[in-house]
Amino acid sequence: MEEHVYRVIELAGASEKGIEDAVQKAISRAGRTLHELRWFEVVETRGKIEGGKVANWQVVLKVGFTIEDT
Repeated sequence: MEEHVYRVIELAGASEKGIEDAVQKAISRAGRTLHELRWFEVVETRGKIEGGKVANWQVVLKVGFTIEDT
């Protein structure tokens, strides 16, 4: 059985569209420089209010990726 060892980092993403878009933006951007992204967990959700309406969604994620063999 293959061993799975992960490195875990925290990311923050934001979107005017919604929570899912904020998550996708954070993961997509991280994927440009990090390889083997495997899982994520939303640990915090918040938003910005302007004029009595939701103007922006913000999420904090824990993201795990496998450590590459050297």
